[in-house]
Amino acid sequence: MNCKNIRQKVSIRAVLESFCRFPIKENRRTAFYFALDRDEKVPSLSVDYIKNKAFDFGTGKSYDVISIVQQIKKCSVSEALHYLSALDLSFDPGQLPLETPSEVSYKILKIKKIRHPALIQYLDSRKVLEQKHFLKQIDYEFCGRKYFGIAFENNSGGFEIRNTYTKLCLGPKDVTLVRTGSGSTCEVAVFEGFFDFLTFQNLENKLASACDCLILNSTAMLFKAEQILQEYPKILLFLDNDPNGKSVALKIRNDYQNVEDCSLIYHGYKDLNEWLIKTKEP
Repeated sequence: MNCKNIRQKVSIRAVLESFCRFPIKENRRTAFYFALDRDEKVPSLSVDYIKNKAFDFGTGKSYDVISIVQQIKKCSVSEALHYLSALDLSFDPGQLPLETPSEVSYKILKIKKIRHPALIQYLDSRKVLEQKHFLKQIDYEFCGRKYFGIAFENNSGGFEIRNTYTKLCLGPKDVTLVRTGSGSTCEVAVFEGFFDFLTFQNLENKLASACDCLILNSTAMLFKAEQILQEYPKILLFLDNDPNGKSVALKIRNDYQNVEDCSLIYHGYKDLNEWLIKTKEP
């Protein structure tokens, strides 16, 4: 079968089951699974049985049956097609009620200043408690259970949620642009996650107050940052020291002029925040 036939005929639920992955919560139309590419306590992969597609709220990635196999097996499209062609995974959307409205998977209950001792302790362990004014505490209901966490808002009104056990996004996934408020600037600092941004603000240097900051909230959101980056004549990169971060840094250096890779500052550490934590340890 070709790609088009595979996407139309192969059930996304059956594909996931072939890898021993099962829903944590489901109804006849939608389900929530644990993410394909990381460990987590709260499921963030939303699967639409009708559309035969999936969306990861944690990374902003969309999947069909082919890309799911590619993600899990780390293989090419042709290898994924070979795997799927060998399975009997027939998909008939007519078997499901097309008009059934999808359920809201989460509900934001309250947004307030950070006061919970567990969240304060978590921020302190990450050495960024002094920057909590950039954050909120959010109480929310997810998959029928109540939780709370640190919330960092993005440009589309969605929230990156973190605590000791959770990493997910509530609402639309997007980047976050933090302007200095001092008028026009000639530089923008780019971060993969908001803890690196908070670390940058926590450092005693003039640079932190002199440039705008762009937080990707996931390297998958780079496409959202492209137009923003065009506004700046100089770009400072504070991305992770891993293959994914290096790949994004290379793409930005190739696409824009006057780009400075600042990852040498925290060479030998995963990211800027880990560098701060390790170097501030007694």
